[in-house]
Amino acid sequence: MGILRALFSLCVVTSFLSLGPRSSLGRSHFHKGKQSSAHRVNGGHRVVESPVRSPAEPPATGASTSLDSCVFDVRSFGAVGDGSTDDTEAFRSAWRAACSVESATVLVPSDGVFILTSTIFSGPCEPGLVFQVDGVIMPPDGPDNWPESDSKHQWLVFYQLEGMTLRGEGTIEGNGEDWWNLPCKPHRGPHGSTLPGPCDSPVLIRFFVSCNLTVKDLRIENSPQFHIKFDACEDVHIEGLSISSPAFSPNTDGIHIENTRSVTIYNNMIGNGDDCISIGPGCSDVDIQNVTCGPGHGISIGSLGMHNSQACVSNVSVKNAVVRNSDNGVRIKTWQGGMGSVSGISFDNVYMENVRNCIIIDQYYCSNKGYCQNQSSAVYVSGVSYANIKGTYDVRSPPIHFACSDTLPCTNITMFEVELLPHEGELVDDPFCWNAYGAMQTATIPPIPCLQDGQPESLQEIASPDC
Repeated sequence: MGILRALFSLCVVTSFLSLGPRSSLGRSHFHKGKQSSAHRVNGGHRVVESPVRSPAEPPATGASTSLDSCVFDVRSFGAVGDGSTDDTEAFRSAWRAACSVESATVLVPSDGVFILTSTIFSGPCEPGLVFQVDGVIMPPDGPDNWPESDSKHQWLVFYQLEGMTLRGEGTIEGNGEDWWNLPCKPHRGPHGSTLPGPCDSPVLIRFFVSCNLTVKDLRIENSPQFHIKFDACEDVHIEGLSISSPAFSPNTDGIHIENTRSVTIYNNMIGNGDDCISIGPGCSDVDIQNVTCGPGHGISIGSLGMHNSQACVSNVSVKNAVVRNSDNGVRIKTWQGGMGSVSGISFDNVYMENVRNCIIIDQYYCSNKGYCQNQSSAVYVSGVSYANIKGTYDVRSPPIHFACSDTLPCTNITMFEVELLPHEGELVDDPFCWNAYGAMQTATIPPIPCLQDGQPESLQEIASPDC
């Protein structure tokens, strides 16, 4: 919670901040094709997680700096947009110029394909800044072409900003296919071969320590890892995005939020190889409406409590959603040994089509099956409602699965108008429940006799002072 309090202070006093010099983070760059020397950049520094700001540099000669339009076209700063030239420095220059002007727009024109290496666009900036992507922007094509000096954990980062908008009619293309084939977890590797140890794969777009953000109307596709991530942010509005990657693409969550509060996610279409929307620890007041998911792993809260950590998630609402051809529908997943709580969660009017594990609470989540130790502490799950959940399920798994902690039961689970039928085959009428308590407000299909009425006789003391 300390990081959220710091973020709140940042949003209140952003206009009064005065930070030290900010590196433009120049570095050697991948060149997809032959490139003129005017666009080559030598040497440089590794991307860091928390850059600091420097004064904006003056725009290049010929840049549009009219105070009437306040439009900073990246081509006026030297961007070529031919799909092979490295245009990173032109984008940085356009950003620095626009950052110092109120209500400015960085324009990525519609008639270009622009290659960028890993870049941090940092603030604070003047109010009303818009990053308008009408063309195509993309990173180098795969890990073999990724500059050695660049971070392999992130590509485009927007840092310490207030009141910024990322929008446009264009495409942010991730060039992720070669990343997905890396022979390391969670990637499958060529011919199904996977070596131990994690992969270093970049998040495509990351917002970090920022507030009052809008992201809308873009197409984002084929990310090496998460498509878009919000970390330590507040007051975020996401609308009208089309996010797509193949079903086999590993760890390609569509929208991921953590340590972030006051989020609205409306009218988005997401198909990928992992969670459609994932909600991590430290999130509260999240409103999700009119989202279509699939293929993928559905809408997930978690995983929470990894490595015996504390995780707090509250006041999450999912309404008027569609989940198709997915491994999961709506899911809450926590690790054994964690602490904290998940509370005030509602799923209302969700349509499922051919979904495996339509409704699932799993407090025994383990990404490495067989290597997770049994532990007694848990993230407390309470106050979860399911209303008007209808559609069809994949009969390979029961459509409802409540696996709650041995020592800390799930409580106040309510079921209303839940009707799930097999997509193909015969009805599976044995939902799984373990240590789950709640109320059946209407009859369900299939019936859930294993959900225990009322409250357990005793609950161990919940040590979650910051939740």
